Amino acid sequence: MADQHPSGIDRLTGTATTGHVWDGIRELNNPLPRWWVWVFYATIVWAVGYWVVYPAWPLVSSYSAGMFGWHSRTSIVTDLDDLQKLRGAMAGKIAAAPLQAIENDPEMLAFARAEAKPLFAENCAPCHGTGAAGAKGFPNLNDDDWLWGGTLDDVAQTIRHGARAADSQTRGPGGMPAFGRDGILKRDDILTVAQFVRSLSGLPVEPGADLATGQKIFADNCAVCHGPGGKGNRALGAPNLTDAIWLYGSDAATIVEGLWNGRNGQMPAWASRLDDTAIKSLAVYVHTLGGGEK
Repeated sequence: MADQHPSGIDRLTGTATTGHVWDGIRELNNPLPRWWVWVFYATIVWAVGYWVVYPAWPLVSSYSAGMFGWHSRTSIVTDLDDLQKLRGAMAGKIAAAPLQAIENDPEMLAFARAEAKPLFAENCAPCHGTGAAGAKGFPNLNDDDWLWGGTLDDVAQTIRHGARAADSQTRGPGGMPAFGRDGILKRDDILTVAQFVRSLSGLPVEPGADLATGQKIFADNCAVCHGPGGKGNRALGAPNLTDAIWLYGSDAATIVEGLWNGRNGQMPAWASRLDDTAIKSLAVYVHTLGGGEK
């Protein structure tokens, strides 16, 4: 605690006090370092200069443009124009070429993949992952299992118009029905057919599972989309149930949950967000990840 002199000077340091006291501790009135004061004054001058030179102040219907007439939007437009000029010739070739020709031409293929990589990272990776390996409910684009088909044209169509999206040419009329929630099947029937579905891909079933009854329930309710043998139907986006690839999971509880509440996976229609050259580049990129079909 500083010892206060009657004249307002601290006895120990000889420094004047401000008169402020907290818990018996008096505040010394030390001046700020001179270098700090000059830096503070410099920031004020800098701020005033910035207000004059760059856009800074909102007006009634616009903003102050600044003496340089610069703003970030103009800079972005200029950068994009420069990029378009740099890519122009090759982008024109991509736009005019059929998809298969792009993939067969090393120069166009390299350009398309280079253009598509950041596009995929920005637009597709949030769902399919940075390596396109997918996640629960989002398909792996590296394998040969395709809901809607894996040819170049199929991939481009899906990217362009999406799946169950707000697009007149979108993939799929609707999702999988909610057999339990909508009262189409009773819970015991759903449990029974779930065991049969697991058996289609060679997965173990519960002891005493009534596979014959499950097969009948499947034939009456599921075969219309997945086919009599569970091989799927790409026209409807109905997956093949006989392989080892499961979009949501193959455990009995997950299958029962899907049967009860249905599935209605969606993908945006990118035609309204990306130009045709970008979509073609993305289609080639996805097709060459390792799972593309001829």
